[in-house]
Amino acid sequence: MRIHAFALALGLAVVGTVPVLAAAQTAPAPGAVITLTDALALARRNNPALQSSTNARRTAAAAVRSAKGAFLPSVNSSMGGGYREGRQTFFQGQAFGSTNDQLSTDASVNASLQLSLATLNDKRAAQANQNATEADIAAAEQRVRNDVTNQYLAALQAQARASLQDTLQATTQTQLQLARARLQVGSGTQLDVQRAEVADGQQRVASLNSRNQVAIEIVRLFQAIGIDAAPDAKLDANLAAPPTIDLSAILEMARRTNPALGSFRAREESARRSQASARSAYFPSLSLQAGVSAFTNRFTNTGLLIGQSQASTLGAQASCIRTEEVRDRLGLSNRLAQCSAIAFTPAQEAAIRDAQGKYPFDFTRNPYSLSASFSLPIFNGWRREQQVEQASVQRRNAQNDVRAQELRVTAEVTAAYLSLSTAQQTVVLQEQNVRTARTALSLAQERYRVGAISIVDLVQARGDYERAETDRITAVYDVQRAFAALENAVGRPIR
Repeated sequence: MRIHAFALALGLAVVGTVPVLAAAQTAPAPGAVITLTDALALARRNNPALQSSTNARRTAAAAVRSAKGAFLPSVNSSMGGGYREGRQTFFQGQAFGSTNDQLSTDASVNASLQLSLATLNDKRAAQANQNATEADIAAAEQRVRNDVTNQYLAALQAQARASLQDTLQATTQTQLQLARARLQVGSGTQLDVQRAEVADGQQRVASLNSRNQVAIEIVRLFQAIGIDAAPDAKLDANLAAPPTIDLSAILEMARRTNPALGSFRAREESARRSQASARSAYFPSLSLQAGVSAFTNRFTNTGLLIGQSQASTLGAQASCIRTEEVRDRLGLSNRLAQCSAIAFTPAQEAAIRDAQGKYPFDFTRNPYSLSASFSLPIFNGWRREQQVEQASVQRRNAQNDVRAQELRVTAEVTAAYLSLSTAQQTVVLQEQNVRTARTALSLAQERYRVGAISIVDLVQARGDYERAETDRITAVYDVQRAFAALENAVGRPIR
């Protein structure tokens, strides 16, 4: 819809003198013109609420990875160390254990995998939730787009009204000069001059308040964008006219692309998968496990080990000698010569020292283990039935939510379409009213100039024009608001 140049003269003049802000810029430069496209791009990057919504994407992606990871084995590893004092333990009067302090380390690796139909359905449910999260993010982005667009329009409307007040102020100044001129030539009265002065003063106040409202609306716009207000930032009043829209086509688009509706549909799919997961409790599950472990140890006193080995060797030699001497006395064959060969050698001592050197990482592996099992639950006190029923109810509720959202989208799109049509018709009527009021104001000024009417009639004509022009400005931006509401109801840009 074409915006009247008279009402937006200031905004159009600004556009013609200040360079337009580049969309790729992080923040607007002082004095730059921010188009609606720039404002929306800045909001997508900086709006805190939207950024918080996008953080949910990471959580959803992590849930999908976790669900996919259920098809991979869980692997656990452990490593530990210990110390045992060299003191024997007594049990029923018998001493057990070494008298040498002992250090030990052990390590193990275990893997397990559990597969069932629930694992598959959980993965699909996680993917459906991820799709719902993306739809929620798209809906949040659309809400931010709608908020920024409406605030941008509010700032532009305030700017247009301020331009109108500036123009009306020039008109009241002209009327005041005319009243003073008529007083000087004797065709006017002091009362007319005073009324004109009051009207001019009131118009100055109105212009001041209008400019203040423009500044407030621009600050609120930057708040909606999510950045600090740029000094002397200006807005682009050249808004594109809404395109011609077919209601049936736009309803079909909304049913296909509305992010809130897509989120409900994705959650319905997630509920369906959750119901399938609950029913999978009636089917068997497969469990696979594997593990391996190892250990190593050493005694703190190597000399004591060597001494014990030497004593053991000498004891074996003495036992051999006694046995063979008994055989010799009995006249049996004997191997006394071989007993002398029993001795503790340097090689044995070196072997003991080498064995001690394995600590802490030269492990001795224990036997590994593998196992597989099928599990089929038979009865668990009706808990499975309860879970299935709860999942079924959640799915039915999700289906009801989808249906309710479909009806809501249809109603909101239709209402926004009707509002847009009415607003467009209103603009045509308001433009006719403005032309009539402007003509009436011009005639009233000429008639006052020749003394045909009083200053009261002139002020009345100016007030009629102000109301008509204000209503026209409101109608022009109501068209843009109605179109923004239609885009918000559809859930995506349609310009």
